[in-house]
Amino acid sequence: MTAAPLDGRTVAVTRARAQSSVLVERLTGLGATVVELPVIAVADPQDGGAALALAAERLCSGAYDWVALTSANAVGRLRDALAALAPATVPESVRWAAVGEGTARALLQGSRRADLVPGRSVSEALAEAFPLPNSSGGAVLFPRAESVRGALAAGLRAKGWSVDEVVAYRTVGGEPDRVAIDSARRCEAIAFTSSSTVARSVDVLGADGVPPVVVTIGPVTSASAVEAGLQVAAEADPHTIDGLVDALVAALAGGGRGDRRSRNQQQQQQQQ
Repeated sequence: MTAAPLDGRTVAVTRARAQSSVLVERLTGLGATVVELPVIAVADPQDGGAALALAAERLCSGAYDWVALTSANAVGRLRDALAALAPATVPESVRWAAVGEGTARALLQGSRRADLVPGRSVSEALAEAFPLPNSSGGAVLFPRAESVRGALAAGLRAKGWSVDEVVAYRTVGGEPDRVAIDSARRCEAIAFTSSSTVARSVDVLGADGVPPVVVTIGPVTSASAVEAGLQVAAEADPHTIDGLVDALVAALAGGGRGDRRSRNQQQQQQQQ
């Protein structure tokens, strides 16, 4: 009988618990022992969703030409705001843009197909792929996290779009229990799905407690890991959960436990 690709391997998963099920199921199905380390959680915005509710009303009234979405969380929050307005509906003329297949898939689950999904799952790629507005201008609704990189809004405005940024949710620190923390420190690999999971994991585990094989979902998360002093063993390509699973399998295929030291630390030691 052929062994599963991740038989005997241990992986820490850092997504919010409500979002980790698909990743956990994929990894356990490949034989891995998974430690759930929910270092982040999704919370309501400071205004309780008032601004998003108003934006949803404006969307239904035809105030926007496009909706730009960069996460499944934003999709879910906007969907809930629109549901509260039923029977009002979004005009069919509105077009939808999504960063990444995961965001596009979340849209489709709400019966909306993304009209624009860039080839790279980063905000800059969506801004580059966005069309120019017509001569009379145009408006884009951008429901987002409280803390977000400014590349998308800036890129759209540079093209001539009016962008209405609305905070749809906040990412806050999760509080994994001591058993999960101790178990995660003993894992061979850790999967990061966002910059916030990197920062919070380092806070919770300590830099020396992060598992040695670091795998990320994309270039922005990789950059955050490197800035935190971690060495990235593999990056998902494509930048999806499936890509992340494939990257974990590839990173662990050699059977080694990796090296906890950052690339800079290794280079410094070699120079001594």
